[in-house]
Amino acid sequence: MMVGYVRVSSVDDRQSIDLQHDALIAAGVDERHIYSDKASGARDDRPGLKACLAFLKEGDGLVVWKLDRLGRSLPHLLSIVTDLKDHGISFRSLTEQMDTTTPHGELLFSLFGALAQYERALTRERVVAGLAAAKRRGRKGGRRPTIDDETLESITEALNAGSSKASVCRTFKVPRSTLIGTLERIGWAAPAKD
Repeated sequence: MMVGYVRVSSVDDRQSIDLQHDALIAAGVDERHIYSDKASGARDDRPGLKACLAFLKEGDGLVVWKLDRLGRSLPHLLSIVTDLKDHGISFRSLTEQMDTTTPHGELLFSLFGALAQYERALTRERVVAGLAAAKRRGRKGGRRPTIDDETLESITEALNAGSSKASVCRTFKVPRSTLIGTLERIGWAAPAKD
């Protein structure tokens, strides 16, 4: 059975799924088996896509009008198509003429996989280079500490003097989870009681 998925980015009437819908029907998808979303492709919570993927079973085929209608990014698209393939479900994109049941489609899918791997490697390379450049300038990578050194010193003094964590959180206006995480990171231990 062929199942279709369509998506438009805008929830108002500026965009319509009609073009995609008609193309899927012309490609042989039963109108009753077309799932749709009106949401940005960057969003992860697309109920139409989730329902579509849950409906598919081995031997079925997923058809989309265009690749960018399915995935948030190339790695996300590849993840979906790989998962489909692992479950014995074919994939077809009408605009790009990609069909995983053909040698041509398999080749395209392999090329997309190589491109996604290349994209991940470039991203990793840029992050490492950026961290190295920051380190040469004397900066440390990562998030800035939520509690500055001076405040942290006052907090540990108050705790060592017997103040409770709850009172310290109120006094210094620090969320409890932040306080506990910071204390664990610096290795602070509650003073032993006599």
